[in-house]
Amino acid sequence: MTVIRQDDVIQSVADALQYISYYHPKDFIDAMDAAYKREQNPAAKDAIAQILINSRMCATGHRPICQDTGIVTVFVHVGMNVTWEADMSLDDMVNEGVRRAYLLPDNVLRASVLADPDGKRQNTKDNTPAIIHHKLVPGDKVDIHVAAKGGGSEAKSKFAMLNPSDSVVDWVMEQLPKMGAGWCPPGMLGIGIGGTAEKAMEIAKEALLDPIDIQELQARGASNRAEELRLELFEKVNQSGIGAQGLGGLTTVLDIKVKDYPTHAANKPVAIIPNCAATRHAHFTLDGSGPVALAPPKLEDWPEITRETGENVKRVDLDSITPEEVKTWQPGDTLLLNGKLLTGRDAAHKRMVDMIAKGEPLPVDMKGRFIYYVGPVDPIGNEVVGPAGPTTATRMDKFTRTMLEETGLLGMVGKAERGQQAIEAIRDNEAVYLMAVGGSAYLVAQAIKKSRVVGFEDLGMEAIYEFEVEDMPVTVAVDSLGTSVHETGPAKWKEIIAQTA
Repeated sequence: MTVIRQDDVIQSVADALQYISYYHPKDFIDAMDAAYKREQNPAAKDAIAQILINSRMCATGHRPICQDTGIVTVFVHVGMNVTWEADMSLDDMVNEGVRRAYLLPDNVLRASVLADPDGKRQNTKDNTPAIIHHKLVPGDKVDIHVAAKGGGSEAKSKFAMLNPSDSVVDWVMEQLPKMGAGWCPPGMLGIGIGGTAEKAMEIAKEALLDPIDIQELQARGASNRAEELRLELFEKVNQSGIGAQGLGGLTTVLDIKVKDYPTHAANKPVAIIPNCAATRHAHFTLDGSGPVALAPPKLEDWPEITRETGENVKRVDLDSITPEEVKTWQPGDTLLLNGKLLTGRDAAHKRMVDMIAKGEPLPVDMKGRFIYYVGPVDPIGNEVVGPAGPTTATRMDKFTRTMLEETGLLGMVGKAERGQQAIEAIRDNEAVYLMAVGGSAYLVAQAIKKSRVVGFEDLGMEAIYEFEVEDMPVTVAVDSLGTSVHETGPAKWKEIIAQTA
């Protein structure tokens, strides 16, 4: 009998979550490096470069890859010959590990989990509880997979109960445009087929824990239907031209993962769960010898990359920007922002719109200013702010017209595309939407030189901050005429790929 001690579980889970907060898996780094070398669209290539540079910085600085440090998912396989030296339940042990990891003073991780999800939506303050899946298996060890899943990619999950004769490939390709770029491609798609509704979703999530090995599968060929689907979907998804961050390009996915399970004769449940550029997972085994120590990767595992910004980069002074200057910007232009930049995301926007409806003054004048959709990680040491990458902009779409028309806001900065509702509001008000790269949170934070709360302090990371930024890199995603690079870019590169196929 193997004796597994309570503290060994807790400490191993905590250490693993800290580890994955700043170390990408090596297979992901290798795949991204290959995508960078292959990419021909300058905007997409620069986005991949930022992700790789950010990854290397996080590995050396031991700070989070993304400001969204995720909701924790844990798969635990418990050997049936294991005995426990514990007075807590297994779930409580795991959650205590999560708590320790997210509150560690040396690398505070952002707590994003809210209780009462359709009511008060109150932050639990320590990112608990985790989503935990258990399985009893033969043996005398405990295998644990931990993952931290960002909300932006999780929000793009899809499920359908297909008819038995329906094509899985056709359904996946139909969902892909609906997913937009909020899942921060290039990443992976986990696909679960079979079982029941909840089983399909579970195995889709579990599939994302497997290493990137599509090139090996291409070399040896498929041996079953799941592998045939992987190969077909990998080719078709990358032919879509969506590209890095949805800007158009050659690489949309680094791998496709498919798991299946027997299902009822009348059903074909299918689920898609994407993994973003902040791919974070680790596996370890407890054998009774104590807590697990994960070996750090070598710095040479990361490629040395320097951003190629080109000659068309424009430096922008946010403190003196005019509507006339904004109108000169073209979709795809690279800008370096300097000066004072406000922040605000879901909770702040809802509160501001409610205040506007009541005729109440806002805590800060937004006329002629820019707002950044971000919820930063708390700073440590001498940091001005912790990792501060963009959040998904489409969640603010329903607030956009009111904000532009009632406050005089001139522009917004966020992640991924905008919906038609927001694009029309941007066009009608001759405003602009700028895109920062999702998955480059620590890199973006280096551009923030000062930070102070200017409104809604009670909202914590969702408060309104005023950042002073220096050469913060962004791309013009929707110009003052309402032209979206997330529509023109993928369409252009889909055509290019088709012509060269």
